[in-house]
Amino acid sequence: MLPLSLDLARLRVVLLGNGTACVSRLHWLEEAGAAELAVYAAAPSSALAAAAGERLRRYWPQSEELRGAHLIFIADIAEPERSTVAASAREAGAILHVEDDPTLTDSHAPAILRRGALTIAISTEGAAPAAAAEIKRYLAASIGPEWRARIERLRTLRQRWRLAGADVATVRRLTAAQIGRYGWRKDRHPTAANDRGIRPEAEKGGGSS
Repeated sequence: MLPLSLDLARLRVVLLGNGTACVSRLHWLEEAGAAELAVYAAAPSSALAAAAGERLRRYWPQSEELRGAHLIFIADIAEPERSTVAASAREAGAILHVEDDPTLTDSHAPAILRRGALTIAISTEGAAPAAAAEIKRYLAASIGPEWRARIERLRTLRQRWRLAGADVATVRRLTAAQIGRYGWRKDRHPTAANDRGIRPEAEKGGGSS
């Protein structure tokens, strides 16, 4: 498997499904930044219709209509309909994910922990999705919401260090030192420090900067 971070704002994404799992996948794609997203459902639930809005098309598409899609997700469609829809999606040439059916799937959807620009994906390649969810919960206890601000701070510091002439190795060293000051657990608070130049900067008062 090859883990990749895809910019869904630049890709055409299609979602097919009818019910609860499709609604969950829709929210998952929205959170990931999917901008051009079409939703197909032959018998959409009221919750899916409300969530999809004008993006909803109340039928299963043929392969010709799916051509040009980069990613296609299929959720909560029962057999034999699922295999028929998956065949149309595959014929269209897109990367295909079929929920709970590895035999039809080209890609696996990971459990995702988001902290602003920080995205951590946990995958078991479909072998044990519940384990991925548990590992996500474990990581969430160590990498809390405060990392959203920390990553933005590191973005600012990186720009400052590069402008000051730091090379890649130096930036990595300074970043590691800064993260060391933060600590990994959200209940650990580093002491305040006063830094200058291109040295790492600590959080003031133990909060996010």
